[in-house]
Amino acid sequence: MKIERHFMVGFLALSALLACFVQNDYLLHILVLVLMYSVLASSLNLIIGYVGEFPLGHVAFFGLGAYSVAILSSPAVGWPVTVTIAAAALIAAAAGYVIGRVTLRLNGPFFVIVTLAFAEVLRLLANNWVELTNGPMGISGVAHPALLDMSPWLAGKRGFVVMGIVLAAITFYICYRLVHSSAGRAAVTLRENNYVAQSVGIDPFRYSQFVFVVAAFLAGIAGAYYASYISFVGPEVFGFPFTATMIIIVLLGGKGTLLGPIAGAIVVALLEEYLREFKELRLSLFGLIVMASVLFAPDGIMGFVQQRFHHLFGRTRHA
Repeated sequence: MKIERHFMVGFLALSALLACFVQNDYLLHILVLVLMYSVLASSLNLIIGYVGEFPLGHVAFFGLGAYSVAILSSPAVGWPVTVTIAAAALIAAAAGYVIGRVTLRLNGPFFVIVTLAFAEVLRLLANNWVELTNGPMGISGVAHPALLDMSPWLAGKRGFVVMGIVLAAITFYICYRLVHSSAGRAAVTLRENNYVAQSVGIDPFRYSQFVFVVAAFLAGIAGAYYASYISFVGPEVFGFPFTATMIIIVLLGGKGTLLGPIAGAIVVALLEEYLREFKELRLSLFGLIVMASVLFAPDGIMGFVQQRFHHLFGRTRHA
């Protein structure tokens, strides 16, 4: 547990140092992506890694967070962006509560299909409810927090790095506390053996739904951050590309580990940017790299690192 805390603090401290000294906007942009991906993947990791379900529609909560900020901060409503980020997270959590009550009573492919259908319904609503969402044209000019205008140093991408560090710190703290709480331990027990968990008095639905709501809350935060950063949100935020990115990050980093989403976010953000120069081959190369990593490190980066540490530690003790 100490290693997890130290790694998280070290990651945030390094991000802060880079924000202070890096002058290149492109590098700051990559850092923003890493922070956003780490928040988003951490939310999905709670469900895949600890509840043991595979929600292909998890992007729905990300999209809800993005649209909530765009609509509530628009001139027609006029809420401060800082307030809308909190509201976006709560709206996503409320949706998570409702959807969780339905989907968590299902298992396997039925759970996957219903969550995916929920995301598709929201995509169609965003595409067709023109009066509210501006339809397929999306909402442009999404405001950023007024706090970023308080100092010239926070102007531009550097301010969003600072904002991302704060949101990532909140996310990591929530995930850490949840995983090491009675609810987190109960969820892991349910994932490993549902029947044993029920035999000792653990209510599978209650604990799974609690984790599901927290995951939706964090996905809403990531969506709000994304919309504020790119200053635009459209129906594509409910699309499969975001879902695929989330899943790749979780599996690549190591599902069921607190540090996996961070490691996966760093690798995926760097790969995406590096492979851009290959144009048509970019997606194929990206897929090959992911396939190779899954084959050679099926437990993800953090699983591989943990195995190496155990191997070296065991050899040291034996010697």
